[in-house]
Amino acid sequence: MKVKIGFLGCGGIAHAHMERLAKMEDVEMVAFCDVVKEKAESSAQKYGGRAYTDHHEMLDKEKLDALYVALPPYAHTDGEIIAAEKGIHIFVEKPIALTLEKAKEINEAIKKAGVISSVGYHFRYMDTVEEAKKLVEGKTIGMILGYWIGGFPGVYWWRRMDMSGGQIVEQTTHIFDLARYFCGDVEEVYAAYGRKILTDIPESDVPDVGTVTMKFKDGTVGTVSNSCMISQGFRVGVELFLRDLVLEVGWRLRIIEPSKTIEKSLKVDPYFEEDRIFIDAVKKGDASKIKSSYEDGLKSLAVSLAANKSWKEGKAVKVEI
Repeated sequence: MKVKIGFLGCGGIAHAHMERLAKMEDVEMVAFCDVVKEKAESSAQKYGGRAYTDHHEMLDKEKLDALYVALPPYAHTDGEIIAAEKGIHIFVEKPIALTLEKAKEINEAIKKAGVISSVGYHFRYMDTVEEAKKLVEGKTIGMILGYWIGGFPGVYWWRRMDMSGGQIVEQTTHIFDLARYFCGDVEEVYAAYGRKILTDIPESDVPDVGTVTMKFKDGTVGTVSNSCMISQGFRVGVELFLRDLVLEVGWRLRIIEPSKTIEKSLKVDPYFEEDRIFIDAVKKGDASKIKSSYEDGLKSLAVSLAANKSWKEGKAVKVEI
């Protein structure tokens, strides 16, 4: 049996998934939808299937087993909801929405329909992350520091807070999710952002630096910082601090102890891993190996949205779902 897949959104991250799904013999990509007609058509030409510019038409005409949703934050409307109601399993790229209200609406539709869901938090599928997870099992993490410090994406919508939610929501959500993966749910955040450097980018209102202090429900404390002004890239990942042990976790793993330091490189393709696990879950009707369901992804979105609220209000904010 081949899993028949449709795509809602045919931009860069969608193609990252298409390239990997194309390597799987039990997958057939049959439909591609994008508001930019040329993107949908070029995807259909490359991988087979039909092109659409209206997801309502695609979901009405096509018999899909699964839908990949790879949209900018502001563009999530009713695609996931319609798919869930039709019994179509759903893979959603992060961030899953621009507001908690929309994400909750989609989550309720998924739960009601009982379809399988997965969110594209690919860091969870890294072998470096999994090894770090095993190393801290049964131990107490005292503090976590996280970073997403890199460049400024070229797509127009990213530079608008009302379309992307800013770097905290659109990119740094990966780091908040990693923090939650290791330390559990976040109780409260306090955020400070700045916009001092990238003031020459036309029509941009996103902050170019930001720091978020977090208090976790288990008492762990942490800080996540980000910047989009370093075009050469700098640091992406988290640092875990335990008694006499530091773990630097991301595209590599550094294990720092008093007497030695061990460094290990990433050996798997996390995008392929998350896609393979999702496809297997759809085929078997078993979501147990999926590491971030939509409902869990909702909790990571809530942290970044609470950070934006804290920044605007100038005070600490409780993270509420």
